[in-house]
Amino acid sequence: MEDPKKLEEGYLNNNTTIKEEGQKTDKNGGGDVIEIDPPANDTRNGAFDKSVDQKGEDEQPLVKQKSKRVATLDAFRGLTIVLMILVDDAGGAYERIDHSPWNGCTLADFVMPFFLFIVGVAIALALKKVPKIKDAVKKILLRTIKLLFWGILLQGGYSHAPADLVYGVDMKKIRWCGILQRIALVYMVVALIETFTAKGRPTTLKPGPFSIFTAYRWQWIGGFLSFLIYMITTFALYVPDWSFVLHHKKEAYKYTVKCGMRGHLGPACNAVGYVDRQVWGINHLYSQPVWRRLKVIICLSYCFKLYFKRQSFRTNISCFMTIFVKACTLSYPNYGPLRENAPIWCQAPFEPEGLLSSISAILSGTIGIHYGHVLIHFKEHSERLKHWVSMGFGLLIIAIILHFTDAIPINKQLYSFSYVCFTAGAAGIVFSAFYILIDVWGFRKPFLLLEWIGMNAMLVFVMAAQGIFAAFFNGWYYENEDNSIVNWVQEHVFIRVWHSERLGTLLYVIFGEILFWGVVAGILHKLGIYWKL
Repeated sequence: MEDPKKLEEGYLNNNTTIKEEGQKTDKNGGGDVIEIDPPANDTRNGAFDKSVDQKGEDEQPLVKQKSKRVATLDAFRGLTIVLMILVDDAGGAYERIDHSPWNGCTLADFVMPFFLFIVGVAIALALKKVPKIKDAVKKILLRTIKLLFWGILLQGGYSHAPADLVYGVDMKKIRWCGILQRIALVYMVVALIETFTAKGRPTTLKPGPFSIFTAYRWQWIGGFLSFLIYMITTFALYVPDWSFVLHHKKEAYKYTVKCGMRGHLGPACNAVGYVDRQVWGINHLYSQPVWRRLKVIICLSYCFKLYFKRQSFRTNISCFMTIFVKACTLSYPNYGPLRENAPIWCQAPFEPEGLLSSISAILSGTIGIHYGHVLIHFKEHSERLKHWVSMGFGLLIIAIILHFTDAIPINKQLYSFSYVCFTAGAAGIVFSAFYILIDVWGFRKPFLLLEWIGMNAMLVFVMAAQGIFAAFFNGWYYENEDNSIVNWVQEHVFIRVWHSERLGTLLYVIFGEILFWGVVAGILHKLGIYWKL
């Protein structure tokens, strides 16, 4: 019986590689393998031909097709980690690549949905075959718990790396949500649906353009339910007034935000924030939301049809007004001092990886797993690309229409439906482009750095994106904490050489972090060392 742990990781599948004499097994961290048809002129299996002839036409030996690792998955995963490091560590110098303060989409806003997309693709490949549902469920739940643990440890407030050399968090203010926590929720839901529907899954698809959708209808039903829960809650839940407390010079000041409305998509009175305040408590939310960089809010106030009846006279009124409201700061796109008489909610906490928005994020994983299903069932490159590209552009068109008609703006903080479509569509197009370049045309070497990072994504995320490695070296300083080797390299090798803090910071992130960890990940790959949860 196949090891369920290895199967879930993707090291095993039903169509195992032919074990020839002297052949080495794939030890590259697994999970991203898929069947391919051997070339017509491939004579490597000629050793079998003689035995086939001797056994006759009626008695053919069982020769299983080879499996080939899809390098695009590792490269795409590595790209996501690279973008995360870039926007986290260089976003302070180049604020325009940092998260959008509210509506809109910047480079940083692609990171989370790209990661959820590739998680979905990997789940489809890892769970192609599920020999024992019970073992697979245990593995999924264990990995979910590990993700939650690391998420709370790294982003809950316990770790202050790399800037502060202190550890510990006040449990009254611990942050329960974060990047890994959202990934854990999406992974658990999507993987469990994939596992429990394994027995009813077809091995071959029926003819028709929608057969891939009907064959995996339960996955789409799960995604649709998450969409339904999010939309109904967002537009139907009543948001009352709410309060928060600010501490200044050992004094506590309580402020109240006036709401009393439904369906509001602005920063102060949306249902996403309300759900998090009710479920987690306002003290457990992210205390430095990016909306502090907001300069102006565009509010759309709709006048619905009103009917005035006076005897036989009736008048219909339908209109809308666009209202520009001054928001938090005049320093946009930079962080800066709050504007005088700025709305009080500018100083309030808000959770960008909250519960309701994470439910919406399940749809990102669902779209990713669909791309994985296409990879499994369609053997020709052209068939795969036709499905991927058409769906990618379709999602982009839906998002653009929703955003520019002001129906549902693209908004990462709310994880709006248009944001799901826009980022998933972009992920599909980028994934398709990587697939053409790497797996179809064979331009693999230019992407090796991304591949290596993608194979050890968790290690690079913890050490680089979360600053644990830099914090370790910052702990060895001379006279004061600013005189550490990391700060010295950043200051003397990059910033002073280029006479620019912004450019120096960017070059340090590219060479001192991304390139460095790409090389480290490559060395670990050669040694067969991978950190997997």
